[in-house]
Amino acid sequence: MIRRKNVVLIGMPGCGKSTIGVVLAKVVGARFIDADLLIQESQGMLLRDIIARYGDDGFLKIENDVNKSIETENAVIATGGSAVYCTEAMEKYRKNDIVVYIRLEYQELEKRLGNLKRRGVVLKDGQTLKDLYNERTPLYEKYAHIIVDSDNMSVEELMDAICSELHKIGTTI
Repeated sequence: MIRRKNVVLIGMPGCGKSTIGVVLAKVVGARFIDADLLIQESQGMLLRDIIARYGDDGFLKIENDVNKSIETENAVIATGGSAVYCTEAMEKYRKNDIVVYIRLEYQELEKRLGNLKRRGVVLKDGQTLKDLYNERTPLYEKYAHIIVDSDNMSVEELMDAICSELHKIGTTI
């Protein structure tokens, strides 16, 4: 049995990291941490306001600092969608924790997401959601120990799929 400190959820905005994270934490008896909320608390403002004030690069520096400073065990951590740009934090997660990529097909993602700027999504000028999806997908795959396809799954089904994959690789948190 492989012992890792935490389960870290990564994936595009809207794939269900925060929603499934809460349920998964309850089922496995772990704490739940939403990294986006920690970022907001650290700056005293919403994600979109942090991006507006500091720009994408400034936001990513804050996101990297917050994620790499999370020191806990027995937790499910939901990261922001842009955490995969934060090399130091992601390498720490990859080394110490089990990183689970919640993959969602682009068409489903497009249906789920509303106003990206309002959600606090790091999006370069002129960049489309499809561009962002294509840019981030290889990064999610690079850092993931486990990839779970979540298309057409309920929260319960997704949680079961993640638990099954954790069991297959013989890990506990």
